[in-house]
Amino acid sequence: MSRQSPDPERVLQRLDWTVIRRLDGQLQGNYRTLFRGSGLELAELREYQLTDDVRAIDWNVTARMQTPYVRQYMEDREVTAWFLLDMSPSVDFGATEKQKRDLLVDFVGVLARLLTRHGNRVGALLFSGREERVIPAHGGRLQVLRLIEALQKQPRLRRTPRTDLSRILGSAMRTVRRRSLLFLVSDFISVPGWEKHLDIAASRHELLAVRLSDPQEMALPDVGPLVLEDAETGEQLFVDTHDRGFRARFAAFAQGRRQELSAALSRAGVDLLSLSTEGDMVRDITRFAAERRQKRATPSSRMSRMTALRRA
Repeated sequence: MSRQSPDPERVLQRLDWTVIRRLDGQLQGNYRTLFRGSGLELAELREYQLTDDVRAIDWNVTARMQTPYVRQYMEDREVTAWFLLDMSPSVDFGATEKQKRDLLVDFVGVLARLLTRHGNRVGALLFSGREERVIPAHGGRLQVLRLIEALQKQPRLRRTPRTDLSRILGSAMRTVRRRSLLFLVSDFISVPGWEKHLDIAASRHELLAVRLSDPQEMALPDVGPLVLEDAETGEQLFVDTHDRGFRARFAAFAQGRRQELSAALSRAGVDLLSLSTEGDMVRDITRFAAERRQKRATPSSRMSRMTALRRA
């Protein structure tokens, strides 16, 4: 059953009052912990310091000098951000009144508003099955409203091919040529093999992963016999949720899939922001910002091992 979508202006007003104002108080305006500009003009090469990002290391110079060196770029005053949005049918799931798609709309509205009011530009790539839509990057409040309206009007498809995140990332690499800030927003229910595209995207851009989830995806309730249906292919499976062993296997599979995702993102150096339909977005974003701040202040284990070997 289709639901009536509120006017984009009303959505943005709600987000301003319920999320953005609270974030202003929690982050105290320090949005550099969430995103930063990454210029293309090389400013200097210098020796590695403990607070540097390991991804900035110039490995060729490091090998020649026998000590870690990093590339330092002129930082852009303007950030261009792109939202890579998984709009497949699986994001239309939600055990309560709020679906993952609602969470996606709210997140895009909040981050687009934060970015554009600081003079940055935002754009979006919407993916649903084989279809994709590009919303060119622009600045200003009108662009935020444009994004919200596009998401609200995006058709809710019943049957599509299984989500393939490699297609989303590959299309983004062809569309977004200049180094940018990318938000990959998805429930990460995808066919396998997309991780190599993640590595490529993370090497060319500053990439952040945003996982949308619902608690019912992690643990099935004990409600008796059920027919489960794949949201994208329509494939159905009869199960008995009274079976404690089945519920345990379901929870173990869901936990394993989550751990595999975390491992893939960690290998690519991509930070993960997890959002739940029953969570508090302000709390989750604030925690994410604190973790990024701590990570930048902590030397990586890789560099610690390199330093130890050099001293030896």
